[in-house]
Amino acid sequence: MVTLRSGSRTADASLHSNGEAQTNGKSDSNFTKEKAGGSNMKYVVFGSLVLDLLGFTVILPLFPALLEYYSKHDSSGLYNYILGAVGYFQAALGVPPRFNSVLFGGFLGSVFSLLQFLSSPVTGALSDVYGRKPVLIATLLGMGGSYAVWSVSSNFAVFVLARVLGGLSKGNVSLGYSIMTDILDTKTRAMGMALIGVAFSIGFIVGPAIGVVFSKWGTSGWFAASAVYALTLTALNVLFVIVCFKETLPKSNRFKSLGSGLADAWSLINPGSLFSFRPIKGISDKERSSLVQLGLINFLFLFVYSGLEFTLTFVTHLQHRYDHMAQAYMFVYLGLVMVVIQGGYMRRVGEGKEKMVAARGIMVMVPAFPLIGWSYNNWMLYAGLTLYAVGSSLLVPCLTGLASVHGPPSQKGALLGIWRSLGALARATGPLTAAA
Repeated sequence: MVTLRSGSRTADASLHSNGEAQTNGKSDSNFTKEKAGGSNMKYVVFGSLVLDLLGFTVILPLFPALLEYYSKHDSSGLYNYILGAVGYFQAALGVPPRFNSVLFGGFLGSVFSLLQFLSSPVTGALSDVYGRKPVLIATLLGMGGSYAVWSVSSNFAVFVLARVLGGLSKGNVSLGYSIMTDILDTKTRAMGMALIGVAFSIGFIVGPAIGVVFSKWGTSGWFAASAVYALTLTALNVLFVIVCFKETLPKSNRFKSLGSGLADAWSLINPGSLFSFRPIKGISDKERSSLVQLGLINFLFLFVYSGLEFTLTFVTHLQHRYDHMAQAYMFVYLGLVMVVIQGGYMRRVGEGKEKMVAARGIMVMVPAFPLIGWSYNNWMLYAGLTLYAVGSSLLVPCLTGLASVHGPPSQKGALLGIWRSLGALARATGPLTAAA
């Protein structure tokens, strides 16, 4: 029987938290005042994530057309090479050839997430040493570089390079969770996690729709206008963070040694260390056991969720004959449902209720997948999509909130880096499995 702890920190967590504060010459009450004084930063984090996700999601409805373009115009030879490997995989599984594009898309999604799995713990550890702001700016600059490469990706090898840069740089979301943990206490943390969810919802409402609009501009089959748009938003985001964001992790609460932080981060490449949260020090066996249980639930959920998330555009394109515009409407609908749930209901979830709400999210998600997978008309598809959006909106903020109460302040970045790494590992394996 899996048990989750919700609410405020346990006595063990309070002891190591107080010990951390005393070690740094600060009382727990002073640390609480710092949290309250920096609480306005949650809106800066929200704004930065919205700008990022408006650019990041613009590519979602374009993937099928992108792959179709490269199948006919790739001069690097990489597309045909990967297609051959996918063909062997497809034949071994007995998948019909018409689903090769789905397998191909699943492969790209898995590579992107695998790179996040490798980079997220390093990003978290670096932010524990140098602070959140410089590392956040560095991740945004990396994303800007990936969009710049995409804008000139006339062949598939250059496009893959752009995705590699993006996967290695996509650490700003885990930093957003760390910042919310820095500035919010356990009573208001669920609201902060829900605010991040609202940013995702807005991104999924507007980003794909803009991608469809930009796909009509220009003559480049790799949608250079969409890439330039994403690059422009990222440049604005960097300026916004430089001007408006104030550091939320005081120097007194940081890891003192880069070496120890990175040693812990690199150990996360070992999945056994990752699932056991081994690099997080100073916590009781009971608290570590709770983290392990939460991490396993998060991994299993995102394994299934990401498989559907990435293949959704391919499935609707092949099964329901959706074009760019129909897929844009679909993402707008998903985003609107998420905004209603996360911006309304989730913001009122009080301390101690996260476990109950997370359980509701799981129950709602169960029928969503067969409804979408077996849908033969729009009514059935959208019924599944509604449950899919509601369930994920309930589950993701609550699981993250439950995990974030653990660990000392000086290791919040590393802890949530592990959390994001578990999710990235699930996203690395989920899309390819679902595509198969």
